[in-house]
Amino acid sequence: MVEKFHKELDELKKEVIKMGRLAKEMLQKSVESLKELDSEKAQWVLSKKVDIAEMDDKIEDRTLRLITLYQPMATDMRTIACILKMITYLNRIGRYGKDIAKFVSEFEKQGHVKKLISIPHMAEIVTGMIDDALLAFEKMDVSKFNDFIDREENVDDLRYSIFRECLSYMMEDPKVISRCTYYIMIARYLERCADHACKIAEKICYMATGQRVEIDCREDTSKACFAGVKK
Repeated sequence: MVEKFHKELDELKKEVIKMGRLAKEMLQKSVESLKELDSEKAQWVLSKKVDIAEMDDKIEDRTLRLITLYQPMATDMRTIACILKMITYLNRIGRYGKDIAKFVSEFEKQGHVKKLISIPHMAEIVTGMIDDALLAFEKMDVSKFNDFIDREENVDDLRYSIFRECLSYMMEDPKVISRCTYYIMIARYLERCADHACKIAEKICYMATGQRVEIDCREDTSKACFAGVKK
C-alpha cells in the first residue's frame, strides 16, 4: 500500500512539473511573440489557456484522491499540500502569459516604443525563477532559492524603472500613451509572476524542511530567515 502510494505521488509530481513547464513556456513565448510581433506564436500561447486549466483540475482531483485513499502524514502530506498550492500559482502564471500575448495584436498596428524597454530582461529573470522552482520541487533541493530574494528585488526595481521610463515617454509624446500603458501593465504581470514563483519557493521549502519561510525582498530579517533554511 505504501509503495503504491509513493509511486502515485511520484507520478503526480511529474504532472506538476509538466504543468510548470507549460506555464513557463506560455510566459516565455508570450514575451517572445511581443518582442518579435509574432502573431502565430501569440496564438499558440492563447490556445494553451484551456490545456493549463485542465491540468490544474486533473492534478487537483488526483491529489484529493490520494488524500482520501491513503491519509498521508508528515513529508508526504506536506508534499500534497505543496502541490495543491503550486498548481494554483502555475495556472496564474500561464494566464498572465495569455494576457501578455493578447497585446501582440495592438503593437502590430504601430510598432514598439524604444524596443520594448526592459521587458525582455525582466521576463528572463522571472522565467529563470520558475525554472529553479521546478527543479527544487523535483530534487527537494532548497539551495536553488538562495538568491530568490535578490532576483525578486531586481524584478521589482525593473518594474518601477519601466514605469518611470514610460511616464517620461508619455509626457514627451501623447501618441505613445496607449503603448506605454500596455508596457506598464505587462511589467506588472511579470512582477506578479515573480511573486508567484516566490510563493512556490516558500511552499517547497515547507515541503522539504518542515520550516515556514516568507520571502519579502524589502525586509532584511526575512532574507536572513530564508537564507538560513537547510535541506
